[in-house]
Amino acid sequence: MDFPVSILTKKLPHTSPTINVYYPVVTQMKDSIVQRKINNIIIHTLNQILIEQQFYNPALVELLATFEIKNNQRGILSLNLIVYSFTGGAHGMTIIKSLTFNVKTGKQYELKDLFKPGSDYVKKLSDIIRVDIKKWDIPLLDPPFKEIRPDQDFYIADTSVIIYFQLYEITAYAWGFPYFPIAILDITDIIKPQGPLNRMMSFT
Repeated sequence: MDFPVSILTKKLPHTSPTINVYYPVVTQMKDSIVQRKINNIIIHTLNQILIEQQFYNPALVELLATFEIKNNQRGILSLNLIVYSFTGGAHGMTIIKSLTFNVKTGKQYELKDLFKPGSDYVKKLSDIIRVDIKKWDIPLLDPPFKEIRPDQDFYIADTSVIIYFQLYEITAYAWGFPYFPIAILDITDIIKPQGPLNRMMSFT
């Protein structure tokens, strides 16, 4: 049985009360090399977002970095790093970056790793999302919706894979982050036999 990994919340020291960075740290793993690998990826990714969100800019007014654990079971850890920043103007900006790991090996999964080699997962997922866009009447910045990127943002939550888009990526700021939950059962024909989505469907 694959037990959940232990996760601590840590905070970067900062002199400004309006700049707060909270981030996850995986702890107490039996394999310290895998633990260090996962934590290094988390820190590296967080730093990339902080740079993009003007963390090191003296003109920064406000910044809040937090995280959400989306899946921590069956050997798969999926989490979101969320960074909001405000440097002046009409409103602040938020970036969400998801990371999904195999906790036994430390491997970080990309979207293509979830599916069979050679499967047209981009078309399959895009077709599902296109239907939802129409059903939910989402106004697009550049209609019609064509397709997702091969490396589109995603995370895993129980028996679904959630595909999402950044602010302004396909729709106006007021619509926030468009999330599209796709049940694994709806895409079983293309999921990788020994991949993370298959693990989520296994109850043994």
